[in-house]
Amino acid sequence: MSGAALKFENPIRDAISRIRFAPKSDSLLISSWDSSLRLYDVGNSALRLEASSEAALLDCCFQNESVAFSAGSDGFIRRYDLHSGIHDSIGNHDDTSTCVGYSDETCQVITAGLDKKILSWDTRTPKGIACVRNMDSEVMSMSLSGFDMMVAVGASIYVYDLRRLEKPFQSKDSHMGVQIVCVSSIPYAKGFAVGSVDGRVALEISCPSNSDDIRYMFRCHPKSTDSKYHLVSVNDIVFNPMYV
Repeated sequence: MSGAALKFENPIRDAISRIRFAPKSDSLLISSWDSSLRLYDVGNSALRLEASSEAALLDCCFQNESVAFSAGSDGFIRRYDLHSGIHDSIGNHDDTSTCVGYSDETCQVITAGLDKKILSWDTRTPKGIACVRNMDSEVMSMSLSGFDMMVAVGASIYVYDLRRLEKPFQSKDSHMGVQIVCVSSIPYAKGFAVGSVDGRVALEISCPSNSDDIRYMFRCHPKSTDSKYHLVSVNDIVFNPMYV
């Protein structure tokens, strides 16, 4: 499967917003603008589950092999039983919800939206919302790694500690100078990868033995026959936890 595109019998009907690998299996969770959440068996290129909703889905994540969450354009955060396909809502943002992630360290669902808020939800309690962090700007993408939460705002990355959300402890510019569409923490190193609206990917890795960070940038889409780049947004970057 190295370097090859996955081919499925029933193609997704609209743009893919997020893809997530399962933590312990060869399953792939995909959210899409066609309002459906899909669970695939990658090894067999088979669709295991398709759950439709009332809104476009802008993000998704696993809690474990049995439960997943999505963030919808209607602001609602939906929870799915991946065995039955039944889903419910754990709450909502005041505007479009753009990001959702699950923290194993805090046992909370972390979400962000165009209402300029980051919310943490404790689904084990009836109260639901455990913390609210008001932002100055809309959060377009988010990535969790341990207690670190990376958020993409404009062309910058801000890193927060989930235990202390008052202010970021680190901020970095992406060096691309354009809107960041997605950010993904690198699981095997202190660093991150970002995708931009103009089809570029940049990786930055902190190197303890060197004062300079390792940076690498490339364009995802090759030139066409007319020697021009077709600028297609990179909606997501994901690292498979089974192979890192």
